[in-house]
Amino acid sequence: MASDKSINANGLRLHYVDYGNDGAPWVACVHGLTGNAHNFDALAPHLTPRYHVISVDVRGRGDSQWGPPTEYIPQNYVTDLARMLEELSIARVSLIGTSMGGIISMMYAGGWPERVERLVLNDIGPEIDPAGAARIASYVGEAPERFKDLGEVVKYYKENYPPMAKLADSIVAEQVKWSVKPGAEGGLIWKMDANVRRPLRGGTASAQQRFDLWVPYARIACPILIVRGADSDVLAGATASRMCMVHKRAKAVEVPGVGHAPSLTEAESIGAIKEFFGL
Repeated sequence: MASDKSINANGLRLHYVDYGNDGAPWVACVHGLTGNAHNFDALAPHLTPRYHVISVDVRGRGDSQWGPPTEYIPQNYVTDLARMLEELSIARVSLIGTSMGGIISMMYAGGWPERVERLVLNDIGPEIDPAGAARIASYVGEAPERFKDLGEVVKYYKENYPPMAKLADSIVAEQVKWSVKPGAEGGLIWKMDANVRRPLRGGTASAQQRFDLWVPYARIACPILIVRGADSDVLAGATASRMCMVHKRAKAVEVPGVGHAPSLTEAESIGAIKEFFGL
């Protein structure tokens, strides 16, 4: 049974979903730029028979506390994750990161290689395709501030988030309901701090990334599973191939007919992840 929990880290109250299985090896899941902890609700049950799975809300998202407006940067997200794991007495962990969550996971695994057992990178690598970065900057930076109802939220996601375009409205609604909350003046507003979006207005998603992610990537010591949407405009096929050349324990799998980013509920994703985790 999943339960909502929170912990104080770096001066912020950070929320996470605990899917249970005390005493088992730990798996921590980290969502993408505009995601939240519930993005892994469907994947977690495939892992909990043998792993203790948690999924975090990155600061400023979901039910985690908002931070100072200028401090929404990957380096702080990584130190938040490190502090959370320390507070939970997790000495060794496997990480599953989607998009931005994969960047956070890469940086953590490169900074503390002895603490990471396995690493799953969902449609992200040390290089981001400029086309995908521009698309993300556009739809995130120009997102509406308010929606009339959940139906409007569903429509927004289906128009701007390729993997959801072909899904039934009811399925999308079940996923995106965690991203919004009732507004004081009616309708629905984002749970996410608006300051997360502001650096992307008029820029690109890669504008915040002024460091070479190949450096921490090269320091990772554990096995890596790279899940790539075959139609992704964020993780290029050539980048995924290079990742496997640079890291001899890395393996890539493609999810056909899916762009950025796979939901990790596709048969190909689940099959690859279960094999990777020995399930």
